[in-house]
Amino acid sequence: MAGWRVDFGLLLEPLGFIKVLEGIFSIFAFATCGGFQGETTLLVSCKGVVNKTVTAAFAYPFRLNTAVFSAPDPKCCGGTWTDVYLMGDFSSSAQFFVTLAVLVFLYCIAALVVYIGYKHVYQQNSKFPLTDLAITVITAFLWMVSTFTWAKALADIKMSTGASIIPGIESCKALGTTCRFVSVTRMGALNVSVVFGLLNMVLWGGNVWFVYKDTNLHNQPNRIYQSLGIYSTQRGI
Repeated sequence: MAGWRVDFGLLLEPLGFIKVLEGIFSIFAFATCGGFQGETTLLVSCKGVVNKTVTAAFAYPFRLNTAVFSAPDPKCCGGTWTDVYLMGDFSSSAQFFVTLAVLVFLYCIAALVVYIGYKHVYQQNSKFPLTDLAITVITAFLWMVSTFTWAKALADIKMSTGASIIPGIESCKALGTTCRFVSVTRMGALNVSVVFGLLNMVLWGGNVWFVYKDTNLHNQPNRIYQSLGIYSTQRGI
């Protein structure tokens, strides 16, 4: 392949090493969020039914308003039990977060290919470092927006699947019907996804400096100072 010069030593330099970390952290971000599955469990007593367990399963992308509780019995508590759905649609926040993580991972792979095999082209053409800088700044900002948006959505998901849903269930208000909250799947993995979102935000924000150092925006002032120093020496100043 023309121009291909493999140099894995670049992975030990800040620019390459940080890019590897960014790729790894993005994997954890979308895996911990996109792979989640859970359920909310209630205990229902009604006409002809005593302490029957009903569940509503939910998963990424967290369209909770499509998650319906199973009926307590085939007769639906003598006709008093209607379909009960969880409340809320948090798919936009979750998909924004996961989509960004996947795109970031793909960009990291592409960037590492350039760093390892085409570093000489990257350094000789000023457009590549400037493009890399622009993408790094934008990505850091997007990580901030998506992480805080997802963190807020996660807090709402916990509310919409927890014990506070009981007062809002009309079927539980029917005469002779009682509902008791039992459990909801632990959301530790989703908490971890927020942590990795914050880590990605910090990592990409810090990497702005290292990418900036490779651009002519950083090198040009250095050349000017060096030229001034040579000029001053020649004049005996």
